[in-house]
Amino acid sequence: VLAEHYPSTFSRYVEPFVGSGAVFFDLLNSGRLARSEILLCDVNPDLIGCYWMVRDRTDEVVRVLKTLAREYRDSGHRCYYDVRDRRFNPARAELQLRSSGLEVATRYTPELAAMLIFLNRTGFNGLFRLNRRGGFNVPAGRYTDPRICDEGNIRAVAGALGQAGVSINLSPFDETLAGAARGDFVYCDPPYAPLSRTSSFAQYTADGFTSLDQERLRRAVIAACGRGARVVVSNSSAGEIVRAYSTPDARRARLAIRPVPARRAINSRASSRGPVDELIITNVRREALEHVRPRMLRGRTKQSQGSGLRPQASGLGKV
Repeated sequence: VLAEHYPSTFSRYVEPFVGSGAVFFDLLNSGRLARSEILLCDVNPDLIGCYWMVRDRTDEVVRVLKTLAREYRDSGHRCYYDVRDRRFNPARAELQLRSSGLEVATRYTPELAAMLIFLNRTGFNGLFRLNRRGGFNVPAGRYTDPRICDEGNIRAVAGALGQAGVSINLSPFDETLAGAARGDFVYCDPPYAPLSRTSSFAQYTADGFTSLDQERLRRAVIAACGRGARVVVSNSSAGEIVRAYSTPDARRARLAIRPVPARRAINSRASSRGPVDELIITNVRREALEHVRPRMLRGRTKQSQGSGLRPQASGLGKV
């Protein structure tokens, strides 16, 4: 469904919320990024730092992951909570105490990157969630035999990120979108607006992603459309999102809202986990392509200014 809105031609591909990079990897694997400049951005320093380590210090990341995989096979959930509470969170806290956001990313280590991938592969539903103190607090998932170190996939991701013309930056979405113009294809996969006050389960930064952030994104998207960029946005079908992209300025930007069926993967009540409508918002007309669906159709939940790492078909894990 999402691929129906890929423009037929573009000279640069931009993701302000790169997360798992699912669309980036789909475009790359289908050959549609040949000779294109690629800009992948996110505001999450853990995510960007992890991608930099995978790209630049692949062997070390793989080596640590193999060790973690052995530990997990021996002790399961006990290993998970030891890594989360006694290794990953203390190391992150120390790094954040003496560093700014950019410095956190630049000072990321292969050990931190490997632990992030490990927690993503073994934590509940592949989430990346922070509490208000900035600590990673996702509980262990229920997996029989998770594939913690997929070395071939990690090396393939490293190769893709290291290609000429690919830039990976720590940058807020509005700064990234401010440079989007004619010739650019922009895909925005922000944290989804909650459908109710109780439905927001995860957040990718301690501050979360508020209604004000959704409005800032809307304005940045409309401005990018006005400069000639082709833009696709995924979001929930929350009333605030429908209203935001039904305004006169959104219509002047030729943004159209397309509901698509999705399955909610996370809810406190099992009866509420089922089909819902989510939205594709775009100024790109549909093309007859059906092989790729947006994140929400994969039955995953991600809250971030860009999410995390996704499975073999795209990035590194499931965040």
